[in-house]
Amino acid sequence: MYRIVYSALYLVSLLPFRALYLLSDFAAFLLYAVIRYRRDVVLSNLKTAFPEKTDKELEAITREFYVNFTDNFIETIKLLSISEKALRKRLSVDTSVLKQVYAKGQKVEISLGHFFNWEIANMAFSLNNPFDQLVVYMPISNKIMERMFVHLRTRFGSKLIAASNFRREITPYLRKQHCLILVADQNAGAAEQAYWLPFFGKMASFVTGPEKNAKMNDAAVVMGCIKRVKRGYYSATLTLLTAEPKSMPNGAITKALASHIEQCIREQPANYLWSHRRWKTPFDAEKHGHLVLE
Repeated sequence: MYRIVYSALYLVSLLPFRALYLLSDFAAFLLYAVIRYRRDVVLSNLKTAFPEKTDKELEAITREFYVNFTDNFIETIKLLSISEKALRKRLSVDTSVLKQVYAKGQKVEISLGHFFNWEIANMAFSLNNPFDQLVVYMPISNKIMERMFVHLRTRFGSKLIAASNFRREITPYLRKQHCLILVADQNAGAAEQAYWLPFFGKMASFVTGPEKNAKMNDAAVVMGCIKRVKRGYYSATLTLLTAEPKSMPNGAITKALASHIEQCIREQPANYLWSHRRWKTPFDAEKHGHLVLE
């Protein structure tokens, strides 16, 4: 069954981008206007993040989000067959900060949010990254899709670390220089073990793993941001937060990352994954007050 699904998607990936974007436009229309896929979640998130915007402005962001959302998946299918030369044209990124850290013999950790298109960014980063590139991901329950995405994400050298088995899978790389890439905007599963801070003015939980891992491994912390230049083309920035994570107070790294992610979203509101429930866990001052970052 895997070969059948893979072969079918591979054939689709051979279509030119122009044809693929026609499919994306149709899919976006279906999700937005017919199926109404998570429209209540998207609109609720946007109203929370941008209370100053009018209903008309929020509606425009919502419509643009659905196009970006379906583009993200259509472009991901294209990655099954894209050449290295074509991929390099799709994302521009200055990796000089990584090369500087590498030259010092240090490890590095890149944290970013769910910006479109993270799949293109993963593959393009690996083409210019002097480090072994380790990407933390959430395994997919469907075995066929899991196998296909593992193949796709490792095409140009990335190595995957399952978030559900992080400690065991990261162990072989701990004594080597490596670049660990994490998405740091997840709603923390264990709210009582998270950091809490305002995100777009509303209290949100943030996982503590990225900060703790950086300090434990003395890894330089780099903040990433992906922006949409035009359809199918992206630019990414990598900003060094600190090369001495152990010197920073507890919570300071997480607070800086959250602020960076929020600023990136404000610059391109529709280029963020609003369909996930960022404020899923409500803040309880009695339970979580001691976890708030000042």
